[in-house]
Amino acid sequence: MDIKGKAASVHFENVTKAYGDVVAINDVSFTVKAGDLVTFLGPSGCGKTTTLRLIAGLEMCTRGSIMIGDTDVTTLPATDRDISMVFQSYALFPHMSVLENVAYGLVVSKMPKKLAYEKAEAGLELVGLTGLGSRMPNELSGGQQQRVAVARALVLEPQVLLFDEPLSNLDAKLRRHVRQEIRDIQQSLGLTAIYVTHDQEEALAVSDRIVVMKNAGIAQEGTPHELYEEPADLFVADFIGDANVVDASIVSISGDRATIDVAGMTLELASRGLGAGPAKLAIRPEILHLSTEKLDNALSGTILKATYLGSHMEYTVLTELGELFVIDGNIRAPISDDMPVSIRFEDHGVTLVKP
Repeated sequence: MDIKGKAASVHFENVTKAYGDVVAINDVSFTVKAGDLVTFLGPSGCGKTTTLRLIAGLEMCTRGSIMIGDTDVTTLPATDRDISMVFQSYALFPHMSVLENVAYGLVVSKMPKKLAYEKAEAGLELVGLTGLGSRMPNELSGGQQQRVAVARALVLEPQVLLFDEPLSNLDAKLRRHVRQEIRDIQQSLGLTAIYVTHDQEEALAVSDRIVVMKNAGIAQEGTPHELYEEPADLFVADFIGDANVVDASIVSISGDRATIDVAGMTLELASRGLGAGPAKLAIRPEILHLSTEKLDNALSGTILKATYLGSHMEYTVLTELGELFVIDGNIRAPISDDMPVSIRFEDHGVTLVKP
């Protein structure tokens, strides 16, 4: 099985998909580079699954064009696109063995059965399921079934591999394990992979780039680090991880730096094209540091709720900015409810955002 070298780019140019008067995606353009794993992330109804189905050829766009590599596939049916898809439900045939499931697409495409089964065995080896080909799907765990679905897609040696909410049926611990396996396979084979999820942590963990979708369009795209550290607006700040959104005031601008007043504290941040006046700050909960001592240039607050989560503490703190959510790694000396605290900010994880 030789998948390396087949990976192709995917390009959308002003693509719109409408169902009557309902617009599922509206004038969307993006490029996925060959060999990258790009995740489409967003709430239900934002258009991410429709985008995936348009790439697969399961839907046809109303306007615009779609390229896979150098081929215009805008009007091509799914059967004529060199694409495989891993579904949320696994979609394994319960009456077929694991090996028969993996080989199914090859057999249907008229490949000799002996060769198809050899390729299926190689596919199972790729996903760490060597020796399990004779088992039935119901004899495997959820994680193993998902890997069978990945193997079945891989043996078709696609130019592009699509994942539609592939881990949503797994428990949290297994999700972390299987998502890393998917990422390892994708990187080792140099696959172009497009991944749809509503799970922010999952997107941050597996992606070269993330496309955040909102209301049938793209809110922002970038690397996981860019989206987390530099969200374009309040929606992205709130959707990618946790963020405390508070009121602030831009006192002055000098070059690309802004002097900020927030509840009497002075901060210097990237201005991000904003001018002097009222502003919003997105503050990540892990960059807030609590102290039971009175500190200068710090925000005063009172602990409303302290929650122990094993690896860290989570606090809800009442301040003049409102309630702030704080993640603190100090589990050996937790702060009790109703205790007064001072809150200091790190010099990262605090971002000016457009309202």
